[in-house]
Amino acid sequence: MASEDKASAAELSPLRRYAAMVTLIVAGEAVFLLPFMIPRVFRPTLLEVLDLTNLEFGLAHAVYGVVAMVAYFFGGPLGDRFPARKMMAAALLGTAAGGLLFARAPSLLTLELIYASWGLTTILLFWSPLIKATREWGGQADSGLAFGLLDGGRGLVAAVLASGGVALFGALAGGAGGEALETLDADTRARALGAVILIVAGFTAAVALPVWWLIPEGPRDGSGEAEPGLSFAGVRAAARSPAVWLLALIVLCAYVGYKSIDDVALYARDAHGYTELEAAKLGALTFWVRPVAALAAGVLADRMRGSTIVTACFAIMLVGNLALASGALPPGAGLVLILTFAWTCLGVFGLRGVYFALFDEAAFPMSYTGSAVGLVSVLGYTPDVFMGPLMGALTEAAPEGNPGLGHQWLYGVIAAFGLLGLLASWAFGRAQASTA
Repeated sequence: MASEDKASAAELSPLRRYAAMVTLIVAGEAVFLLPFMIPRVFRPTLLEVLDLTNLEFGLAHAVYGVVAMVAYFFGGPLGDRFPARKMMAAALLGTAAGGLLFARAPSLLTLELIYASWGLTTILLFWSPLIKATREWGGQADSGLAFGLLDGGRGLVAAVLASGGVALFGALAGGAGGEALETLDADTRARALGAVILIVAGFTAAVALPVWWLIPEGPRDGSGEAEPGLSFAGVRAAARSPAVWLLALIVLCAYVGYKSIDDVALYARDAHGYTELEAAKLGALTFWVRPVAALAAGVLADRMRGSTIVTACFAIMLVGNLALASGALPPGAGLVLILTFAWTCLGVFGLRGVYFALFDEAAFPMSYTGSAVGLVSVLGYTPDVFMGPLMGALTEAAPEGNPGLGHQWLYGVIAAFGLLGLLASWAFGRAQASTA
């Protein structure tokens, strides 16, 4: 019998099993805090501190995306070959190390190198092991619950840390209100933001310890034994499955919607006159939708067809982005603006909570999950390459007197991807129903 240290999730005691899920949740968000949460919440301030345009910062994200595309492909077989706990712990430590440089307000070239390193740590070493460990935790019966818990829990962690980060930033900047914060000198704001980044980096590194001790190694092929070398058999099996290609398109369209959340704070400032701190608070507020949306979508996916829930989430995302693209929300919309973003985030985060559960609806073999995740992710996460530059180009192409127009163009593009995702998820559901 396997020892507890090397047991699969199903063989663990209930306490150890749920401790493993909590660890997956915290680690699954911690590794992405530095490359994604910090820019999402503090984008206006970050651009000022780094002395970059939105387009230039988008290019750094594009470097991450290019590295990530290669890393997804090779990370899948690695995830099927090596223990998740070892790969994930190394990824957390490597990501935290990049945060030490990020906190020093680097030049654009250095920032691009940091993002390239994060493409390796967060994707090559982390992503496929995370998804495979989560799928194994849930099994076929509770796959929706497992992924709903993962993304919903990640959302809760992100919301707490984002709100805490905003409060800490305000305190470090002198405890000023939103208007007073704008008048502070650049050095004060840079020091406050740098301190927040260092604290986040420390948290990321600390999470490596429970990952090492609490995540089970689990079986890495059908027999429970690791293959003697790196194998691409799973990639070949995934490439032969039409469902995998449809799932890749679903993930791509959903991820475009998710990347649009990066624009919330900047849109609030440009189109609605929010101060930097007010915009950061609105950006942090969107994180609180994620736990509810992801968990609800996951639970519903175990009671209904997952593809049905994905289709409904795309419809919600489509409606929300059409409202933002229409320009019908005038400056000072206040509560209406908040509710529109909340509605849009309901669809976006619902998708993130359930789309990988579609592997079970397609009955794809558990032993090749890492490879299938890698192949899906190579295509599905290409928005990491093009969305940053696209967002920068569209928002900065707007007329000088109407900066909100560029954001409307952006939300129009995202609505188009929402429609494409809706059609892809409908086709996925029809295909699986016909083979059931």
